[in-house]
Formats: sequence, C-alpha cells, structure tokens
Amino acid sequence: MITYILKRLLISIPVLFGILLVTFVLARLIPGDPCKAILGEKATVEVCEKFEKRFGLDKPIHTQFLLYSKKIVLADFGNSIRFSRPVSQILVERFPVTIELALGGLVVAILAGVSLGIISALKHNTPVDVGTMVLANVGISMPVFWLGLMLAYLFGLLLKDTIFWLPPSGRLTAGLSSIPFFEVWGWEVLKGTTKSKFLEFFANHYIFNALITGNWEIFKDAIRHMILPVIALSTIPMAIIARITRSSLLEVLGRDYIRTAKAKGVKSKNVVSKHALRNAMLPVVTILGLQMGGLLSGAVLTETVFGLSGVGRMLVEAIYARDYPIIQAFTVMIAVTYMFINLLVDISYGFLDPRVRLE
Repeated sequence: MITYILKRLLISIPVLFGILLVTFVLARLIPGDPCKAILGEKATVEVCEKFEKRFGLDKPIHTQFLLYSKKIVLADFGNSIRFSRPVSQILVERFPVTIELALGGLVVAILAGVSLGIISALKHNTPVDVGTMVLANVGISMPVFWLGLMLAYLFGLLLKDTIFWLPPSGRLTAGLSSIPFFEVWGWEVLKGTTKSKFLEFFANHYIFNALITGNWEIFKDAIRHMILPVIALSTIPMAIIARITRSSLLEVLGRDYIRTAKAKGVKSKNVVSKHALRNAMLPVVTILGLQMGGLLSGAVLTETVFGLSGVGRMLVEAIYARDYPIIQAFTVMIAVTYMFINLLVDISYGFLDPRVRLE
C-alpha cells in the first residue's frame, strides 16, 4: 500500500506541472490588459509600461513562466497585482471558507445520498423507491445559483420572524468575531512568518477554531450561516450519490453469495451491512472523488450567492482584474485539493476491497 501511495504521489508531480503551465498560459490569453483592468482605461502608455515592469509583465512569457516556477518550488506565489499583497496571505484568508463549504457539502451529500440510496434499494419498486428517485432527479435538475437564491429568499426573508429563520449571507453575525485559537491560548506568534500563516490558516476555519477554543456562541453562529450554502451546494452530488448507491446495492443484492447468506438464516440487516453494503460502496467511493471537483467548482456560484469571501468568489474577481498571480495560485491550490481527495479515494479502495492491497 505504501508503494502504491508513493507511485500516486510521483504521478501527481507532472500533473501539477501541466496544470500550472496551462493555467499560466490561459490566464495570459484572456482578452484585456492588467494595467487597463486595474488602473482604468485612461491609464497612459508610460504608466502601463512602469506597471508592467514592476510586476515583471514586460518579460517574454517563457521567462515569466520560468521565474514563476522557481518561486512555486519555494512555495512563493508572488504578490497580487491588484492588492499588492502576498498571494499566500490572501490564500490563508480565503481558502478556509471554501474548505468549510466544500467539506460541509461533501458530508451532507454522503450521509443523505447513501441513506436515500440504501432505502430506495431495499424498498425496490415501491412508492418509497419511486419517491426517492424522483427527489434525486429533481435535485440534479436544480442549478446551484437558483436553489441558493430560493433558499435565501425562503429562510432569510419569508421565514424571517419564525424559529426557522437562517442567515442568508455572511459567515458570522455582525458584532461577533472569531478570535484565533493561538491568541486565546496565549501563544506568542510573529506575524508574517511561515508559522503564523500556518496557524492563521487553521484559525480562519471558524467552526474548527470555535470548537477547539470552546466558544460555543461562535460555533453555533458559524454553523447557522453555513447551513443554506451547504444545502445548496450538496444537492446535486447528493442526488448523484443516491442513484449510484441504489443501482450498486441492487446489483450486489442479486448475487449468489447474498442469496446463500439469506438461505443460511442470516438476518436481513446483517446481510445488508456486513455483506452487501461494503461491496456496493466501491462505485460510490469512486464517484465521491469526482464529486469533490464539482463541489469546488460549485463553490464559485455558492459563495457569490451567499456573500462568502472564499476562493471561488476571489478567483472570479481576479479573472476580471487580470490578476495573474491570484488566478494561478488559487487554481493550483484547488487542483492540489482535488488530487489529495482522489488519493484518499484510491487509498480507501484497499480497505473496501482486499484485492487492491494484494496488487
């Protein structure tokens, strides 16, 4: 298994290089000039020449790529053209929001999707089965941005004066602030250092930060703000997982060893949980890795609808502003996250199917 993981990591290196190269080239093929996009259409030629020289945009594209690649090896994403700040600091501030949203969506999609799929398979050709699949089809058909707006309108406006009201935007209620755990615990951290960025990255996960510091007011408030975005984001993957689980479990339940187990008098719940479900999970686990990519891409629209300052929203703003360092860094980080999730999916095969471990 260790050899298998190392091979997967080695394969990831050229893939990441390819992603970096394609992103670097495509970002510069976007129509428009960074100088005009940021300073305005009235910026003079002299001003734009100084602007390009300051950010190294006057050099040939292959020279720019080589210089950027050297920085990437040292984990240096450069400075934002638009904000004149280190991109790594912007990542520390923005990426935790997207991670919270995507992980929340993945957890809800797995729990609800697998449960609905199992119920539908066990109640095959009954009204429950039909109703579940209709629900799944409706879930796949609803665009994230439309569902997000409808949820915000229903729970944020129509149910405003009821106990069902939920915040339609933001991460925390106005007036509340999340104090980083290292400040609560009295750790001395020098700002700007690698250690401080690492700690700030985890502290900016408000739910995690509130949980480990015992700040239950912030914890409950952050959870409430995430409910609507997570539901909107998880609906499509939940419906897909439900359908895959149903079809996979139905196939397994029709195999000979399942009928043999039933003939021996094994209880139905044990047949499903100990024999059928584990084998039925392989296709489901496979689809989870693919759905993570959908969650990360869907986060762009979800963050925009619910006013969350995450990677997706910043990436859209960076594309409009031709902020190349942010476009490149955010794309690479999303790609790394996606590849890491797929690596975990591949590793999980070994636990679900012993034949993978033997290979």
